[in-house]
Parts: sequence; structure tokens; C-alpha cells
Amino acid sequence: MRVTEFPEKNLKDYIDISDPKVLEEIEEISKKLKGLRVVHVNATNFGGGVAELLYTIVPLMRSVGIDTKWEVMEAPSEFFNITKKLHNALQGAKLKISDDEWESYMKVNKENSKKLELDADIIVIHDPQPAAIPYLSNINSHLIWRCHIDLSSPNEIVWNEFSKFLKTYEKMLFHTEEYFPEDFKEISIEFPPSIDPLSEKNFEMSKKEILEVIKRFSIPNKPTLTVVARFDPWKDLFSAIDVYRMVKKYSDIQLLIVSAMANDDPEGWIFFEKVLRYAGLDDDIKFLTNLIGVGSREVNAIQRYSTLGLHTAIKEGFGLVVSEMMWKGNPVVARPAGGVKMQVDDGENGFLRWDKEELAEAVMDLLKDKEKRTVFGIKGKEKVRRNFLVTSHLLRYLKVFHELIS
Repeated sequence: MRVTEFPEKNLKDYIDISDPKVLEEIEEISKKLKGLRVVHVNATNFGGGVAELLYTIVPLMRSVGIDTKWEVMEAPSEFFNITKKLHNALQGAKLKISDDEWESYMKVNKENSKKLELDADIIVIHDPQPAAIPYLSNINSHLIWRCHIDLSSPNEIVWNEFSKFLKTYEKMLFHTEEYFPEDFKEISIEFPPSIDPLSEKNFEMSKKEILEVIKRFSIPNKPTLTVVARFDPWKDLFSAIDVYRMVKKYSDIQLLIVSAMANDDPEGWIFFEKVLRYAGLDDDIKFLTNLIGVGSREVNAIQRYSTLGLHTAIKEGFGLVVSEMMWKGNPVVARPAGGVKMQVDDGENGFLRWDKEELAEAVMDLLKDKEKRTVFGIKGKEKVRRNFLVTSHLLRYLKVFHELIS
């Protein structure tokens, strides 16, 4: 399936936001890439960070003269049950994928190699779900695998079977160098993702607009700790609730758990129910999801209303929700998992702690000190502006494309 509807994007719109040197480099290198044909392939057009990134990066690539398309695989729900297991195993879970499941995985990839329109100079395949398409077809394009998950300590048995599908790729892009697979290090590139400061989730909002959203969801006026995360075991939302409960003993706060149910993640519904049960009947824990009308604009307002962000994931590809919260001028208390360490500078724009008690102490420290929250917020926003805006992301892509075709 081809995604055809995108928000309008133009590089000129970012002049007052982005680093001028980044924009100059984009202008220069894009002249050498005019007319280049690029196709991005992933598993879903809704829910999760990859889809959000593509809704921005595809139209922005087009705006600088690259003929860019986005194809989404077609697959039954059983396939996504298998690829969720694959995702978890590649992040280290001790799971077994049966021969029948591998057969199903290859069958769907083979079918998609025929269904999707893949005529392009460069094909960028995102994550494990469609990763076998090039291996199972005769594609003459330059091939890039863009991995958005933590591959630092994969399940070796699963990795050995899966990695054979990756042998046709010329470049591999990972959020951070610690994810580079040993057997593909030579073609691996550190490639952090980005946020779009002009998207509905990140654009500036007036106080009136923010309060309209807050009123609609009956969110009380009190100190607010906010977690934005999928319902996934790696996000460890149980620990987020534990941290909130520790802080609640000393401060009248509320916890907002903000999420979207992605259509390529059937396991999400199971964990949604588990987290709901764990939260119990506490009125100060609120679940705000797309099921009750929370979209990108609402997430934006909720983050801007928040006192600070909390991120308790034990495994994390990158954690763009951290940059999103920092872009709104709020500090984040987080576990130093994966790419979170690239965003939060401990003691400068937030706090990094593994232990739940220490996370709670860091939250209380910031709740008590408004001046520190303000300073951390200013530093955090500048860190994102310099490193994690979509313009920097676009430049990274253009450099890889230029290297490939040269």
C-alpha cells in the first residue's frame, strides 16, 4: 500500500528554527541529488515513531527535489504476532521462533516484494518486519536497512537466523553506535532520529489552546508527571506507576500515561490491560490514548501542560518522546537506556537513573525547585534544536544517499 497524503513541508519553513549551517548543507548536497528516486518501506502508516518520522521526512525530501515515496507492507495479524516476537528477541528476550513462524515471515515478505512498488534508485527498509524483502526478490536498487530498535544484546539464536536476510544491504543505519552488529560494523552508521518542530505534536501552542485540551480530558490543575510510551513490556510502565506512588507520599501530583495503539503491535492490547489493572482505581493516574481522541495535537498540549517528563523504559531504540518533552521546555527524568543517553545530559537538562527509588528522588528534586526546572528546560530545548530536529535528520539521509550513488 502506498501512503499518498502528507502534510505540506518546505525547507524554508525551518529558517527561524533550525541551525543555519544545517540548512546551507542541505541546499548544497540536494543539488547533487535532484531527481533521485527513493522508496521508504515499513510495516504501518499509523502509531509508533517510524510512521511519525516518515510523515515528515518523505514530504521534506520531496521539497528538496528527491522523488520520494512511502510503501507500507500488507500482512495479516498473525504476521505481526511473529514480528513482535522477532522484535523482542532482537532486543534480547529469550524467545524461540519456530520453523513455521520463520516460513510465515518469509512468505509475507515474498508476497510484499511483488505487491509493493519498489522501482527506485534507493530503497530504505525500516525495521525487521519488511527486512527480508530484498533477500527474497530481485531488486537492483541501492539498499539501506534502517533499524529503530536496540540491537546491543540480541538473542543470538534468533539473530543468527534473521541476519542472513540482511546480507543484501549496502548500508545500515542505527540510532547509536552501541547497536552496531559485529558482523555488519563496516556498513553501519550512527543515525539518530528527529522530531519535527512544525508538526501538530510539536508546534507552539497558546495557553488558551493548551487549557482547552486539558479541560476536554478533565485533567486537574496540579503538578503533573507525564509518560508518553507504547504499551510494551520494554517501556516498563509498571515502574512509572511505582515512581509516581513513591512521590505521591510527599507531594500531591498526578501521573498521565499517554499512548497510541499501533496497528502492527497486537501485544499492546494485552499490556494495556495489565497496566490498567496495576494502576487500579487511583483517580490521579489518567490514561490518555487515541481510543478516547488523543492525537498529536492533544499530546502536544499535554506535554506543554506537564511539570516534567518521566521515561522508565528498560530497553529503548532512541526514545523520541524524550526530545519531544524537552522541546516543550520541560526536564525529563529517565532511565539511561539506549538513545535516551544521547538526549538527556544528567544533571544538566534532566536526570538519568536506573533505580526506581532514585528516579523518585530525582522527580522530587525537580518538583521542589522551579528555578532548576526552568534552567534544565532551557538547556534541554537547545540540545534538541542543535541535534534532533528533522532538518539534521534530513541532512544525514542526504549524505548517505550521496555516498551510495557516488
